[in-house]
Amino acid sequence: MVNPNRFYTYAYLRKDRTPYYIGKGSGKRIYDKKGRPCNKPKDKSRIVFLKQNLTEEEAFRHEIYMIDVLGRKDLGTGILHNRTDGGDGASGAIKSQKLKKKLSELMGGDKNHNYGKKWWNDKCGNEVFSIKCPPNWYSGRNEETIQKGTETRKGRKWWNDGNGNSKFVKECPGEGWVLGRSEESKRNMSISTKHPPKKTRENLSKAKKGVKWWNDGCGNNKFSKECPGLNWFPGMSEETKIRKSKALKGKTKSEEHRRNTSEGMKIRNRGRRWWNDGCGNTKFAAKCPGENWVSGRGQLKNWHKDT
Repeated sequence: MVNPNRFYTYAYLRKDRTPYYIGKGSGKRIYDKKGRPCNKPKDKSRIVFLKQNLTEEEAFRHEIYMIDVLGRKDLGTGILHNRTDGGDGASGAIKSQKLKKKLSELMGGDKNHNYGKKWWNDKCGNEVFSIKCPPNWYSGRNEETIQKGTETRKGRKWWNDGNGNSKFVKECPGEGWVLGRSEESKRNMSISTKHPPKKTRENLSKAKKGVKWWNDGCGNNKFSKECPGLNWFPGMSEETKIRKSKALKGKTKSEEHRRNTSEGMKIRNRGRRWWNDGCGNTKFAAKCPGENWVSGRGQLKNWHKDT
């Protein structure tokens, strides 16, 4: 069982030892760099615990008391950089659907500071998270990081409290929590996977437009619009093709998977139809591709016919 008295209150101090931020947390929250309206001091002697071994309710009460006593700079009542009166940073706090939607609008798509970025590695243990690939680097995380992530997740399970909240942890989060995801969580994941928002579909379609696989003949692959460099050729490497073929060998799709795929295809292809230019070329699109194109598949090219 998780210790209920794992919470504490803490303060960040100025050089003159006056506090400029009061917080509540558990674990290593006191040393986290993000999630506050001010920076954490670099000097650890200016990071102090106020009270320890508290329940969450006790920690909240003490946080609220300290902020009230010292006052907030934004309100002109004191010396703290806190933007709230405390008691609002509950671990596992439940966000309303309205708030979730607002946060999604504010942080979604190209408004997110990580939009378009991806991981690259040089196969020597170094990694970078950027939009452009550095010279002679490869897409994805390095093997050491992947292994470390696998080890970190080992033994973790999903738990839910019956109120729509879920956690992915090794031990039961507390009383009233049971194994498995909540029905709401399952439903939300199913909806987001089967029917992503129109904007998401458009962004994905735009990102993939003109992108194709390239290989260097040494088993390395890249998915990009332009040739990555000298000695790279269109298509996946033979090694990758064989590996994918082996992974899929013997696997059968369930009826539910087939049904979901069929529904997805219907949604994606809604309003589209076949067009041909009379020369054996065809396109499946919502609008006529251009002059001299007519509706229908028309004559297939010779290489489609039996010889």
